Amino acid sequence: MEARINPFGTEFGPKFVKYIVSAARVVAGAGVPAATLELVNIRASQINGCAGCLDMHTKDALQAGETPLRINLAAAWREATVFTDAEKAALELAELGSRLADGGGVPDDVWASAAKHYDDEQLMALVCQIAMINAFNRMNVMTRQPGGSYEPGHLPV
Repeated sequence: MEARINPFGTEFGPKFVKYIVSAARVVAGAGVPAATLELVNIRASQINGCAGCLDMHTKDALQAGETPLRINLAAAWREATVFTDAEKAALELAELGSRLADGGGVPDDVWASAAKHYDDEQLMALVCQIAMINAFNRMNVMTRQPGGSYEPGHLPV
């Protein structure tokens, strides 16, 4: 696959991405475990078919100490025994928050499940993380950003 445009080869792209990355740094400080945030990024990126984000977040998760087993099982988290109840609640929230067009949004029981494991600050951080990864997924999919060449810590912003 060949990219339609190099977002970092424009003046606008890096300026815009800088603000989303800054927002992601705020989310990282809200008390949700980094592993959970990466699992959320991976699951949303799987749903949205974003190779660029999957490349980035699987590598970042590995570098942060996540296991290959858990990364590989993220798509089948319901049937896997390697995730905590809190992680499962976050993954379900990520799935339904990424599939809004599939009908219904996030049901009350899913929200209540997440609220059992996360306080209001952490819930808001999860909502924002899910929104941000979906924004990145959409930008990358629309512009056909390929996966495979990301090196952890080398985002050009």
